Amino acid sequence: MEIAGKTAFITGGASGLGAATARTLAESGARVGIFDRDAARGEAIAAELGGKFFAVDVSDAISAEAAVATAIDALGPPSVLVCCAGIGTAGRIVGRDGPMDLAAFQKVINVNLVGSFNMMRLCAHAMSLAEPDAAGQRGVIISTASVAAYEGQIGQAAYAASKGGIVSLTLPAAREFSRLGIRVLAIAPGLFLTPLLEGLPEEAREGLAAAIPNPPRLGRPDEFAALVKAMVENDYLNGEVVRLDGALRMQPR
Repeated sequence: MEIAGKTAFITGGASGLGAATARTLAESGARVGIFDRDAARGEAIAAELGGKFFAVDVSDAISAEAAVATAIDALGPPSVLVCCAGIGTAGRIVGRDGPMDLAAFQKVINVNLVGSFNMMRLCAHAMSLAEPDAAGQRGVIISTASVAAYEGQIGQAAYAASKGGIVSLTLPAAREFSRLGIRVLAIAPGLFLTPLLEGLPEEAREGLAAAIPNPPRLGRPDEFAALVKAMVENDYLNGEVVRLDGALRMQPR
């Protein structure tokens, strides 16, 4: 699918992987809608890219429905949706103080998995109402999974389960939307230099990078964004989850 002239919605677009993706798609000629809870950063990124910011809680149906409707009015229906909004909290299922707080588990599932599905259902519907391009394509939906979906570490039960759900969602969604000309994909990133890891001491970051076979460094957000761009442009790529991790395989701890 040609990116220039299309509308792209990016959740979690105010920072990290989402902001890098928004920049890359804007540089490729897309109109970008930045969806995030951080209004200050979201407005700044949108202004930088000539796009629009939309405040949203992706895990909430009413919030997402309102944000998507407002964005469609402002930018037109999306041809691209990239879901980068997500949270990660560590916690053992049974820790020193007893069983994990169920609400903590539910929050991660609601933001990461339910939030991705929430935006998928709304944007896929909007895409289905648009005219297809010359190749019969109406849109591309890309979710963000994680290598934790495959090798979740101790303390990552909630996060790994949420990302595993995204992996499992990808193929059935791609099959369902095939008749509409909408492709569905996911990226499973490894260790990336996002705001979360940038806050760690240099020694800690170097320790994480040492576990990555090649190249032995943390991933860059622009590398994630470059894969998003390639996925959008390659019409034959569909129903797949692509690991972007330098051949990293996570250990139990």
